[in-house]
Amino acid sequence: MNSADAILFSGGAAGAEGEFGACAERHGIEEVNFTFEGHKLARQRGVRVLNHEELQAGDVSLTYISKLMHRRYTDSPTLRKVLQTLWFQVNSGQEIYVIGTILDDSTVRGGTGWGAEFAKLCNKPLYVFDQAKNSWFNWTGEDWEKRSSADAPLITHVHFTGTGTRKIQANGKRAIENLFSRSFGAAA
Repeated sequence: MNSADAILFSGGAAGAEGEFGACAERHGIEEVNFTFEGHKLARQRGVRVLNHEELQAGDVSLTYISKLMHRRYTDSPTLRKVLQTLWFQVNSGQEIYVIGTILDDSTVRGGTGWGAEFAKLCNKPLYVFDQAKNSWFNWTGEDWEKRSSADAPLITHVHFTGTGTRKIQANGKRAIENLFSRSFGAAA
């Protein structure tokens, strides 16, 4: 795939999203970072500030998310907006790549988990690099399947989403760089 045709959809926050964006820039890939007024970003490239009406389009019941994710989400305005921007990230990408931790209940830890669950609900190809297990996994529709290093994921669609934990580790950074290098060749 030609990197000039690709677009990364992300959130531009510190951590995994910042790493996805920096990697996209090194590879000549356009990036769109969905955010909201007053949100602190690590990336300033491709910022798309969502207005109130747009954020409402991505709104979802916190009660529903809490039941789906088997944990409680507090009803803070900032968290709600973060979850709304995740809706835009996942809705815009055709393949979803996440850096995080897969929990025993098959959800992904933290706010990022909503992005992964939404990708499942939309039946989009979903890949998670679990930093604790140091491996990529893909969602089969029923369970997580561990990928071997020989079968590590490739970005195959020009519209893809990269998101994940703010607490990115060295292996998470390498996973992102290797994903881009496998998919688009060495960075320029």
